Amino acid sequence: MATDIADRLRWAVQILDVQPDDHILEIGSGHGIGVSLICEKLTSGKITAIDQSDKMIAAAHKRNRECIAADKADFKTVALKDAALDDATFNKIFAVNVNVFWQQPERELDVIKRLLKPNGVLYIFYQPPTSAKAYDIANQVQEKLAANGYTVVDTQFEDFDSGTTICIRATNKE
Repeated sequence: MATDIADRLRWAVQILDVQPDDHILEIGSGHGIGVSLICEKLTSGKITAIDQSDKMIAAAHKRNRECIAADKADFKTVALKDAALDDATFNKIFAVNVNVFWQQPERELDVIKRLLKPNGVLYIFYQPPTSAKAYDIANQVQEKLAANGYTVVDTQFEDFDSGTTICIRATNKE
């Protein structure tokens, strides 16, 4: 069965610039489409995807059976604020349309600090319901990141038929 892949997700994977040995964490995996796109680019690397929904993790697991069998992907049902992940660390962490980052992300950003390797990058992608909100949300996320010890490296906007998508790249100051 062919699956339409949202432009914002294709763009996100392009921006991530996945390298064969990357260790990546996806926050909010949904159906696992991002994992499928990323696994195509991995050789010695691995992607771990988390979602707090059992239903989404089951769907992602089913979609990515071959990636799991090849030890390129792992899925866990857990909320980011509760994620320990067995002392794993990642050089890239990303989230697409995860609302917490522009609301009250303090606990989640603390967890990411523990999970992000030195010189690692956090990518936050978001496509608001209307393009008019994109710049306001980007500003809110940038402020939350700075207030929680992150340095915003850059912010990009991309217009799609479905709306404007934001990508904010940040690193841990510490």
